[in-house]
Amino acid sequence: MINVSKFVESLEGKPVAVLGLGISNTAAIKALVKAGATVAAWDDSAAHHENAGEHLVDLTEQDMAQYACLIVAPAIPLELPEPHPIVKKAKEAGLEIMCDLEILGRCDHGRKTIGITGTNGKSTTTALIGHILNECGIKAQVGGNIGKAALDLTMPPKDGAFVLEISSFQLDLCTSFAPDIGVWLNLTQDHLDRHGSMEGYAEAKARIFRGTGSAVISIDDDWSKKTFDMIEKLDTRDCYPISVHSDTKDGIYVEGGKLYEAMFGEPVEIAELDIKTLPGIHNQQNICAAYAVARLMGLEPEAIMAAMETFAGLQHRQYLTRTINGVAYVNDSKATNAAAAGRALASYKNIYWIVGGRPKEGGLNGLEPYVDRIRHAFLIGEAMDEFATWLDNHGVPHNFSHTLGKAAHEAHRMAQEARGEPGGTGVVLLSPACASFDQYSSFEERGDHFTTHVENLEEVPL
Repeated sequence: MINVSKFVESLEGKPVAVLGLGISNTAAIKALVKAGATVAAWDDSAAHHENAGEHLVDLTEQDMAQYACLIVAPAIPLELPEPHPIVKKAKEAGLEIMCDLEILGRCDHGRKTIGITGTNGKSTTTALIGHILNECGIKAQVGGNIGKAALDLTMPPKDGAFVLEISSFQLDLCTSFAPDIGVWLNLTQDHLDRHGSMEGYAEAKARIFRGTGSAVISIDDDWSKKTFDMIEKLDTRDCYPISVHSDTKDGIYVEGGKLYEAMFGEPVEIAELDIKTLPGIHNQQNICAAYAVARLMGLEPEAIMAAMETFAGLQHRQYLTRTINGVAYVNDSKATNAAAAGRALASYKNIYWIVGGRPKEGGLNGLEPYVDRIRHAFLIGEAMDEFATWLDNHGVPHNFSHTLGKAAHEAHRMAQEARGEPGGTGVVLLSPACASFDQYSSFEERGDHFTTHVENLEEVPL
């Protein structure tokens, strides 16, 4: 747990209000109370009230002016689609509104902080950076929007680092938090219900580059390139571009399946990329970002690449669950939008695609380049009818499977029966392009359910 005494001292004895009792705020309550703060915590869901313990207070009935600040869970809307009533009351009372990352930033801990954001790839890149640093002797604590909440981490040694996955929702709640190294992976359409437009979404993400330090920014999509140009022009941070589509001056890039470094001079070939746990062009982008951060942390190329080779990968992110008779079963439950699913579809051929759930705005638009890779689709969840129309329009055969369990078994049977057909063995891919909340509590639960079904599939005799 992080010692937040310095932050609590700044409150001058006033209590703290906490709205939302999920992972991040539950950790924040414990840290604040341990440092001597008085806390009043609330959640609209009674199921979460036990997380507040004796600090449960119905904030809807309180005069918010009595509190020093309001700590808000990232999932709670500040403005769009409409502000939460307690947030509105706090604003009217003139309270500062923040999240746990802002508290961490105000603790003056003196450790390097690396922040990673982007629409897709954040978790893999965050975990990969943490793995590289720890393997190479830099003690790193990994958390934020992945794994442990920021305030639940252990303080690294003075020469260690925090490696934090950061969402746009969290960045909206930060006013002074500024990572020493900020990483921007990509920006595609998502969360527009919260940000209102792509401009609003990009503005929220760009908060990661507040202050001075280093910026590692992909330039492979239009919004990311605009952001790179803007940050470079501001000249408040050293900017290092990364790309998997073109060579880059002063950055890291991939060309012909090889990694090149041009951060500190002329381009140098570093390695041929063939890391089994990091397949696909999207993971090449993650590799570029992680490599750049590791170099900025003072590590040598050989040590960085050796550490990458021992990276185990992450569950629910194109994770190879099992192979049966040459057919791979891949869990990509984290693909909650079309852009993320596109990264998976681009990585395989002969795909038996399990897709659906609660659809995002835009549906499957943008996946047209990958339809020839799909042998058959298996539709689940609320998106079935909408996605069936899209698949019909693009000539992709499909079943209405309704549930993930049925889809897994249907895809298994079809993939195994087609083993001897021209084109080679297939891949059963769960990459839903949807949120999970129509049938599951989280993408993790959805992915675990897929894994359970796959583990129980019977092998088909060759």
